Amino acid sequence: MTAVDEKKTEARPRRRRKESPFVALRSALTAWLSRPLASFHLVLALTGVLTVIGMVMVLSASSVASYDPKTGSGVYSMFTRQLLFVAIGSIVFWFGLRVRLERIRRMSATTVVVCLGLLLLVLTPLGSTVNGSQGWFKLGVFTFQPVETAKVALAFWGAHILVIKYNLIHQWRHLLVPVVPVALLMFALVMLQPDLGGTITLAVVLLSLLWFAGAPKRLFGVLLAGGLAGVLVLAIIAPYRLVRVLSFLSPSADLTTEGYQANQAKLALADGGLFGKGLGQGASNWGYLPNVQNDFIFALIGEELGFVGCAVVLALFAGVAVVGLRIATRNIDPWIRIVSGTLTMFLVAQAAINIGYVVGLLPVTGVTLPLISYGGTSLVITMLIMGVLANAARHEPEAVAALRSQGPGKFGRLLRLPAPDPYRPPATRKGQAARGPGPGAKAARPAPRTARPAPAQERRRTVRQPVRRTTTARTSAARTTANRGARGTANRKGTW
Repeated sequence: MTAVDEKKTEARPRRRRKESPFVALRSALTAWLSRPLASFHLVLALTGVLTVIGMVMVLSASSVASYDPKTGSGVYSMFTRQLLFVAIGSIVFWFGLRVRLERIRRMSATTVVVCLGLLLLVLTPLGSTVNGSQGWFKLGVFTFQPVETAKVALAFWGAHILVIKYNLIHQWRHLLVPVVPVALLMFALVMLQPDLGGTITLAVVLLSLLWFAGAPKRLFGVLLAGGLAGVLVLAIIAPYRLVRVLSFLSPSADLTTEGYQANQAKLALADGGLFGKGLGQGASNWGYLPNVQNDFIFALIGEELGFVGCAVVLALFAGVAVVGLRIATRNIDPWIRIVSGTLTMFLVAQAAINIGYVVGLLPVTGVTLPLISYGGTSLVITMLIMGVLANAARHEPEAVAALRSQGPGKFGRLLRLPAPDPYRPPATRKGQAARGPGPGAKAARPAPRTARPAPAQERRRTVRQPVRRTTTARTSAARTTANRGARGTANRKGTW
């Protein structure tokens, strides 16, 4: 090749290889997720999509059950009530997004006391019985279930106590007291209603609190073993619970009474196929599946939207899990980290329990599907939780820096959101950082025990060692020079 050909070859521009659509999509997604407010926007999107799906499915599920010529209720009566609950939940969502998290933390102890009082009052004649459980307050046309607020209050207050005791959390008495006794009191009051589903979800909140606070793993083995033993005892002493467990173990033995709902749910899922029969075309709406708009709405999703619709709902709840844990790991405030992880696990576990007993993997416990099932208290409390998660997303360090330097953004101006305050760890008497992991922490779990300061008793027992002065080359040279000068002065005095 001549020199002219080499120059022509060098002058030709190199052709860039075309990236595959998958690589381009992954690069764009990675770039978008690295933005400061990505978690905040994801929470807003997931809340809106799940709420819209819930409204559509409630309209499809309740149109036949709502019509009653005796009372004059039309086909849209349940849907209208659910629309009202969504409006109230939107206000509560905005409240959870706008209120300062420090204020929520300060009010957590008062909220727990109020919730314990409501759980006691609901067992009196002031409470009402719905579906065999005396766990409701009826206020005119509205009903209120205090156990739903107790779950959120336990998460807020438990995280507050565990953060205060961060440096002593390796001691069992500080780890368990007073969080576990208060939780057990809530369990007892909810079981007196009786409400096994509410007790299980409260147990999920307690286990999540201890996990994200850094409790030792052997404690979870003890708690899970005790929980299983308690469930077995409660199932044996109550005949209707024992019948439910037996029908779960042998679903084909009784297809007309206790096992009727579970079997009809499986038939509805099977009838849906891949793409479903279409909205409003399911047979479950016509009384073949009781309470389809409440606990078994996932079966209607499978019947009318098919496997594709079920996969979309599962993907959305998986997104809630990923985004919630992302918020927990990216925050440096220990209270926000524990609360975000606990609330995320509570929502995902409740969805998993509901879907699990609809598809036949778990016994029927009567737990609603968050943001999708028909119901006022559950919907409003779930939207409050999503609002708090969105608020926590705005307290990520990168989000705080962006919001305080570049302004509130479009959603911030529209919703009139205040700028979040950066996290400042509380200072001890010596001016050092107090509790909680620092900015370099990688997970929502505390530091190992070796990195924690010693208790006060151990510090008192420590004997202060005497300080030894080390001799360096410079000090030894200075001493030698001084000695020589002293000897020279003495010699001169002797000659005089």
